[in-house]
Amino acid sequence: MISFTIQRACRISRRFFGLSLLLLLTLPAEVQAQFTFTTNNGAITITKYNGYERAVTIPSTINGLPVTSIGDMAFYLCTGLTSVTIPDSVTSIGYGAFYQCVGLPSITLPDSLTIIGDSAFSVCLDLTSVTIPNGVTNIGIGAFSDCHSLAFVKLGNSITTIGKAAFWNCSLTKITIPDSVTSIGDSAFFDCINMTGVYFRGNAPSIGASVFADDNHATVYFLPGTAGWGSVTWFGGIPAVLWNPQVQTNGASFGVRTNRFGFTITGASNLVVVVESCTNLTNPTWSPVETKSLTGGSSYFSDPQWTNYPARFYRLRSP
Repeated sequence: MISFTIQRACRISRRFFGLSLLLLLTLPAEVQAQFTFTTNNGAITITKYNGYERAVTIPSTINGLPVTSIGDMAFYLCTGLTSVTIPDSVTSIGYGAFYQCVGLPSITLPDSLTIIGDSAFSVCLDLTSVTIPNGVTNIGIGAFSDCHSLAFVKLGNSITTIGKAAFWNCSLTKITIPDSVTSIGDSAFFDCINMTGVYFRGNAPSIGASVFADDNHATVYFLPGTAGWGSVTWFGGIPAVLWNPQVQTNGASFGVRTNRFGFTITGASNLVVVVESCTNLTNPTWSPVETKSLTGGSSYFSDPQWTNYPARFYRLRSP
């Protein structure tokens, strides 16, 4: 009897140990991931982050299925986040997905992404820069609104719509609008008080009200040969200027003059142009030399330092 009890207890103990070992082998991945999720048509949507990690890597698969979406409010008010890495499997970021993640300075957006939902990153106060992938066609309403530290945004070349208040109250200093953009919503760049230049690569898009309201130091620049600008001098409430600077290589103004090299730059009246130089075109490092305002449509540039280099090359860029 005693022998039987001991043997039975051992068998029970072994079974319990085996179960414990199984749990230890299967639970940690889910415990460490700490995601709530749903499954639909063989794909995973992250619906809630329940963890406490400051640096989060979202898995590309869960239970063998691809993670394709970050759902509405999934990381809402995760104020302790310092970084989020999103896998290439994700195509959609939902409404308010990272709303008020105030301590998040950076986030990795995958090339697979096509949708950035309304208020997706709103009130991410420490977010400093964002590169929007080329697959994204629409930036949702208020997607990056009130991101006070957001100073740099690179827009992908497939974006057609920038939603209302998308970058409201950000710290952008300049932004380039790709030629794919056809519509910019109300107040999209409202209260970006540090903005100095908005550079349109294509035709004039349709715009809502107050697109650049309170951007008192900003100027819109558009290119020759693009449509819809006509004789526009104001766009979205700020001045609009044709970007058409040219270096005049003919005439007495071009070339060496009394220990300096110079040339005349012509273009639209009052256009502001930065002259940059480098010493090696194979591996160029361009540095600003002088900023010129084309008062009356022209300005003369000269470089007294040209004799200090075996070769010196110049180019023009926007401020």
